[in-house]
Amino acid sequence: MNSKRILVTGASGCIGHYIVDALIHQTDYELFLLVRDPAKLRIDYNARPGVTLLQADLRNIDYFAKLLKTIDCAVLTAAAWGGTQESFDINVAKTVRLMNLLDPNSCEQVIYFSTASILGRDNQPLKQAGQIGTDYIKSKYICYQQLSKLAIAPRITTLLPTLVFGGDGQKPYSHLSGGLSDVTKWVNLVRFFKADGSFHFIHAQDIAQVVVHLAQYPPEPGQPRQMILGNSAITVNQAVAEVCAYFNKRIYFRVPLSLQLANLFIALFRIQMAAWDRFCLTYRHFTYQNPVNPASFGLPCYSPTVADLFKVSGIPSQRSSP
Repeated sequence: MNSKRILVTGASGCIGHYIVDALIHQTDYELFLLVRDPAKLRIDYNARPGVTLLQADLRNIDYFAKLLKTIDCAVLTAAAWGGTQESFDINVAKTVRLMNLLDPNSCEQVIYFSTASILGRDNQPLKQAGQIGTDYIKSKYICYQQLSKLAIAPRITTLLPTLVFGGDGQKPYSHLSGGLSDVTKWVNLVRFFKADGSFHFIHAQDIAQVVVHLAQYPPEPGQPRQMILGNSAITVNQAVAEVCAYFNKRIYFRVPLSLQLANLFIALFRIQMAAWDRFCLTYRHFTYQNPVNPASFGLPCYSPTVADLFKVSGIPSQRSSP
């Protein structure tokens, strides 16, 4: 058994499942999985020896202070998604506390998960994220700002995923993948619209491969410690065209979906929009410089295209008439 000891928080989440599964089957590292409810862990964590469950809430991380001093690599995916107090307690206070409990002299790396939503197109902090973002985004923005002040800061590798897809019978679905099947209901309508916008996406399996690689080969001094996880940027119109091609739907014409038209729909259907939602509607291009995925390390990508997302999600292409 390799002597490297790895802690994973948030193991029962979508990304956490993929990371744990990859670490179990692709490494012989000693793994410690922090989970609140072991019943939510769908993968076989007894597939090999050297995997230990730590049943606890991140709020009780001090209970494991002694163990944390022996950890060589901490993979921090745990996050609270809603509720102001919970988001700031888990995503900031307890996450920072965990990093402070690690030994900066012996822990070779902290792989900390944030979100690309806190950055602008220049890969720098986006002030609106800290001002009007959701509780989740605000808390991630604040934690990001605190990282450089920590004793273990030189060992932190910050991963900022873009839009995350993933999930199957053995792993929970991400928020986005849960709605992929609904695309088939709307493809006949959306093919007639075009919009000004662009984004990146990445599959959780590809995120897991990046994490395994980083665990095996931590960045050397001078190498980047911040990585935005995503495939190359794609425009909304390209995405729609790829979806239509996958479902064999012809695009005869496309009506520009302007901001004014979008505002009309919002008013007509009385859609409630928070300040962050309105900002996203006007910001439109959520793109970043030098996105990272397995190909960045010479590894194969599991799901690099929109069509791949549907294939790996088990949604068959439809050879129907347009």
